[in-house]
Amino acid sequence: MDTPVLQGELVRLRPIQPQDADGMWELVANDPEGNRMTGTTATFTREEIDEWCRSVGARAGRHDWAITHGSDEYLGEIVLNEIDDHSASANLRLALRPGQRGRGFGGDAISLVLAFAFAEQPEGLGLHRVSLDVLSINPRARMLYESLGFVTEGRLRESHRDGEFWCDAIVMAILEDDYRASQLPAGQV
Repeated sequence: MDTPVLQGELVRLRPIQPQDADGMWELVANDPEGNRMTGTTATFTREEIDEWCRSVGARAGRHDWAITHGSDEYLGEIVLNEIDDHSASANLRLALRPGQRGRGFGGDAISLVLAFAFAEQPEGLGLHRVSLDVLSINPRARMLYESLGFVTEGRLRESHRDGEFWCDAIVMAILEDDYRASQLPAGQV
């Protein structure tokens, strides 16, 4: 299935394209705080980012979207990867550029991706479970995920080095039934 364009209240998600390389480069090369909060330790060359933006749309087992706003301004990326058709599950990953965090863009993007993930085929992926990891040093992201229905399933104690210290990776997930229940009007169960 091709990665669809998804329109929300605040953002528009569209497949990653070559012109997103400048924004993605800013995200990975010039955002030490964002890299710290997401646990990104890999380093990339500009050429690798250019190639990634050109080719990621053709890779199997994943959907990569540019989070855009207004005149197609690149705000960040959201990814459903590790898609497992047998287990009907996937992993979610989100990264926003500096200056774009805390404005509601991430929540809107996640809501759009969850709607696509849990929608029945052929409109969606028909998944049963979407999971993610969030570092214990990133409580703002954890609160966002909880507000959208993600539940803590476990903790990988001191699994990530944060400078001189260690931090935990918190495993969270949302199930299809959790998602559907969260979409009911207030008072209906």
